[in-house]
Formats: sequence, C-alpha cells, structure tokens
Amino acid sequence: MAVCALNGERLASATVSSGGESGARASFERGVQSARDLLATAAAGRELAAVGVSTFGIPFDDRVELAPAIEGWGELPLGRELRAAFPGVAVRMATDAKAAAQAEVRWGALADCDPAIYLNLGTGLSAAIVVGGQVLNGSNGAAGEIGYNLRAASDVGVPLTARVMLEDMVSGQALARRVATAHGQPIEAGEVFDASQDNLALDRLVTDFVSELSFHVVNLAICINPVRIAVGGGIVRSWERLRPGLEQALSAGVPFPPELVVAKFPSEAPLIGAVALALDAISPRDDRADEPGVDLSSVMLSEGMPT
Repeated sequence: MAVCALNGERLASATVSSGGESGARASFERGVQSARDLLATAAAGRELAAVGVSTFGIPFDDRVELAPAIEGWGELPLGRELRAAFPGVAVRMATDAKAAAQAEVRWGALADCDPAIYLNLGTGLSAAIVVGGQVLNGSNGAAGEIGYNLRAASDVGVPLTARVMLEDMVSGQALARRVATAHGQPIEAGEVFDASQDNLALDRLVTDFVSELSFHVVNLAICINPVRIAVGGGIVRSWERLRPGLEQALSAGVPFPPELVVAKFPSEAPLIGAVALALDAISPRDDRADEPGVDLSSVMLSEGMPT
C-alpha cells in the first residue's frame, strides 16, 4: 500500500504479508487496517480523496472472478467492502495486470506505444492489451487472461476444470510446484532460474518453461501487432535467462516483431497502477474542494493481493 499526494507523489508506502492462509476475510481486513495505519501516519489530519486497488482476479462489487489463490477471495464482495471500509470516497479497482499496464502507459515503458502489450510473469500469468493509450478491459473484464489459454489441439472442447491451463505450467507458482514435486522440497521460481545454470535437469525445465511461454507470446503478438511488449512481475528478476528465448521466438515467428523490454516498474507496477486508478477517480473540479476545512491533498492507494 502507498499514500500519495494528488500529483502522484508518494508520501509513504509499506508491504505486509497477505496472510492468505487465514482466508479471504482475514486477509482483506489485514490489508485495510494496514492501509488505514499508513494513512494516519503519513497524512494525519488530511482528508482521503480516493482509493485505488489492484488485485489478482477480476474485481466486481459483489465478487472477484478467477481468483483461486486465496480461499474465499472469489466470494468476497470487494467493491462493497472497500466502500464500507473507506466511506464517502471514490473507489476504483482493477486486476493487477491491467493496473500495471496502466502504470506503464502513464509513466513507464509503454508510454506512446500503440498498440502495446504488458506481460505479467509472477506467481501467475496474465497479459494486458493497450490500444489508443487505454487498457482493453473485455466484455467481462477478462481480456488478456492468457493463463487460461489452451495448450494443445487436444484441449479444444475440454472444460476448464478438466484440462491443464497454461498458468498451471507457465507461472512462478507452477514452476516452483513442479520442482518441489520432483525434488521433495519447496523452492522459489527465482531460485529455480538461478540454480538452472549448474543443474542440467533444472535447465531443461526452465528451457521448456521459456519455450511454452514463447509459443503463446508469439501468437499474442501476431494477433495484436504491438509496437512494444513490456514484461513485469517477479520472474523478471531472471530476465537474462528469459530474454534470449523470448526475443528469438518473436524475431523468428512474428511478421513484424515488436520491441521486447523490461517494464519500468517491474515489481511495483500493480501498486503504481492503483495510484493511477485513484488519481483518475478524482475529478479536477471536485465539488468538495471549495468546502471550508476540507483538505484534498492526499490520496491513499491500497494494492490487493499481488501476483
């Protein structure tokens, strides 16, 4: 979470564990309380103007779709709960990848790129498509959810629950899970990439990971014909292992290969995107601005459960 001034200047920020093992309600309340504490410390006596929130899954007033990472998060009425937690202020929500893309469009690596793609490689896998400076939402808010892509022709016609989705094989969580199953001990995705330099079995696993990811990124690039693809998320820390395979695949397989870059905000883009959401929620002519005793010089932004 971060507290920002109305010009976007960050006044303070903090990171807390999601506590997801305790369930959605406990995790949500932990985040809200931490945000309130930060606001009280960084902007004491100043009125909150807006709240921007990014979360895994697709947020709605009464639920969060496609959000299996924390038990009960999908049933959480996120919009209603946020407005109850921060009454009387504007609240804006977005998926983490779409918020991240907005941050990159507004202040980062995708500025003036039309069209463009933001690729999120973290605990999960998703993308955001930028057209005309706007992030494409889709009719259900699910544009760019490539983690649900079919992996083979044999997947055609098979229900979601009966097939292995791309995110189950190509994501930080998937990579860590596969290595833990093979070696009998937990290991983070970044550690897998690091260890693969000296371990032939892990090197093959990482090579397969990059190849399957490249297959889908190339197809996405062919469909969108982007100027640039910006890659963010925790796995970007292993960029030098990722980049050559992705670049080679794009160069060989796309009629007009896009530029491939690391996002300007590789780890904080969802939070910075939440800043953009909150700023966009505030009208330049806020009716309260002329009221005596009202200070609109601060904005509190809270990130949801980041991937």
